[in-house]
Amino acid sequence: MYNTIIIGGGQAGLAMGYYLKKTGASFLILDQSSGVGESWKKRYDSLKLFTPRSMSSLPDLPLSGNENDYPGKDEIASYLETYGKKFELPIRLNTVVEKLEKKGGVFHIETNQGPLLSKQVVVATGPFQVPSLPPQATNGGIHQLHSSAYRNADQLVPGPALVVGGGNSGAQIAVELAKTGEVYLSVGTKMKFLPQDVGGKSIFWWFKRLGVLNVPSTSGPGRFIQKQPDPIFGKELKKLIKEGRVILKPRFDRLDENRVILEDGSKLDVQNIIWATGYRQNFSWIHLNGVLDAQGKPVHKRGISPEDGLYFIGLPWQHRRGSALLQGVGEDAKYLYEKMGNQS
Repeated sequence: MYNTIIIGGGQAGLAMGYYLKKTGASFLILDQSSGVGESWKKRYDSLKLFTPRSMSSLPDLPLSGNENDYPGKDEIASYLETYGKKFELPIRLNTVVEKLEKKGGVFHIETNQGPLLSKQVVVATGPFQVPSLPPQATNGGIHQLHSSAYRNADQLVPGPALVVGGGNSGAQIAVELAKTGEVYLSVGTKMKFLPQDVGGKSIFWWFKRLGVLNVPSTSGPGRFIQKQPDPIFGKELKKLIKEGRVILKPRFDRLDENRVILEDGSKLDVQNIIWATGYRQNFSWIHLNGVLDAQGKPVHKRGISPEDGLYFIGLPWQHRRGSALLQGVGEDAKYLYEKMGNQS
């Protein structure tokens, strides 16, 4: 039996492992991928973080290189792999957790590699679990990809492309596609743009200095910020929209055979759709009463579940805005580590 099992070997699970390593108690990190950082490698080629290297590191290992530059997805994947090796974290790959339950005060974890027992469990599966797609996405003969499956423009068929979703992923993909063809961008709300750098410093440097990243999720300002659409960082998309190289369209409504119908009733003929519509969390494998709400989301206070010995990390706004950042997840891991029973 392990003292702690961490389910998920991404940045949240690695940060948690870093602190558990200090205790000397037995623990194990489970991950369904074939390699540490693999989920980052699978993301689109042009992806860059909108936080600089100075704000994109896990505890005790800064990213190498110019601290003011913005790392790409392959750099982060390599960094996570290096992190696991440097701190000799016990990671079991190719392990899919199929069921989590508790019997006699012990957590029973069923996996494709066999059962495991643990006194404590940290769920670190992250926010990017199941691609979120509208019901209409399977209809029609238009070539379609979710952003999780999109790598680069070579995957598209000849003809115009529609990117659905006004977040930063949709913005980066639309900017990339505008280099090679006709691009439309369907958004549901008015887009808000923020500069990536101000006065030679990342805007997130200013956010941290002004305390924005430390606003608690349960505070009035925190609740207000959570209700706002995410701003688009950088100037590229705004410039392309102004030049007419990316054409804004209303919210997507449905597909009618090989034609897109938008919310205002207008129609659009495209040969490609990229669904930059985000993800939904899936905790259906957790068979414990009272730990998920009616929407299937974790019930917790700063990652601490009402179920004794169960913890969550890597959730959006787990404690504050910075919880979603690589650097922020380290702070959440330290907090949980200090609250957990880690006797060997």
